[in-house]
Amino acid sequence: MNHDYVLVAGRSNPELAKKIADCLHKPLLSVDILQFKDGEIQVYYNESIRGRDVFIIQPTFSPADNIIELLIAIDAAKRASARSIIAVIPYFGYARQDRKDKPRTSIGAKLMCNLLTTAGVSRVITMDLHADQIQGFFEVPVDHLFASNVFIPLVKNSGWDNISIASPDTGGTKRASTYAKALNCELAIGYKQREKQNEVASLQIIGDVKDKNVILVDDIIDTAGTLCKAAARIKEMGAKSVRAMCAHGLFSGDALEKIDRSVLDEVLVTDTIPLKRPCEKVKVISVAKLLSEIILSVEDNTSISSHYYV
Repeated sequence: MNHDYVLVAGRSNPELAKKIADCLHKPLLSVDILQFKDGEIQVYYNESIRGRDVFIIQPTFSPADNIIELLIAIDAAKRASARSIIAVIPYFGYARQDRKDKPRTSIGAKLMCNLLTTAGVSRVITMDLHADQIQGFFEVPVDHLFASNVFIPLVKNSGWDNISIASPDTGGTKRASTYAKALNCELAIGYKQREKQNEVASLQIIGDVKDKNVILVDDIIDTAGTLCKAAARIKEMGAKSVRAMCAHGLFSGDALEKIDRSVLDEVLVTDTIPLKRPCEKVKVISVAKLLSEIILSVEDNTSISSHYYV
């Protein structure tokens, strides 16, 4: 068993990095991350990492400084002769740009993968990519984890009865189906139409939710518009309660205010992204233990297939 590795925390989510380090009973490596007056970032490792495996923990949500900081930390580790460099990216930014859905548009997810590979990353550990095919954009191994690892056991131990799983849109059908299968319950699907980005024009629910305790599952809460509309429609159809379970809580703009005013009874998110402010309806579940187990599996070259619901 090889445990000659170090943990490095970027600045985007130091709280999660500290929790992972605590789970592994290992200190975070001392690193200076400097920022010049004009915004340029410089990374300096305060001790030798020559010949060691370096795990850099840095989700890449907005602003773009977070991805730049990760790239520079990878470059610094490569130039310091690290044996391997593993980017632990709990939230992978730009994942919603996974294809050309109209002419003359970018595929931002592929660009991010190219940048990480060029910088010198050896492996990527990430969670709930917006599109599974992004794994194929990399030329290095990718360990793609899911928040279902923490959410499904939580539901099983909750004591909630008469549960139904729902997806707020058709794109999340596979995810919702995985939850429904693991929990042996019914499935409902939302069908939405957009007039423009981040704005839902209409939303219908396909499935029976009357007298059910409904759990909406998704990968991202951004503006919370779709989520709140889906919850309202489900409640109109006679649901007993409506909760949401989402891996990544971006909560852009007035998203938390929307949730406060919504019919949602509770919203559960993971700590891949720090919560912007406390919200009575939002509960944060940590994925530190899951990520720490995967880091050990990478070091010990052991299987991680037991961490998947199929």
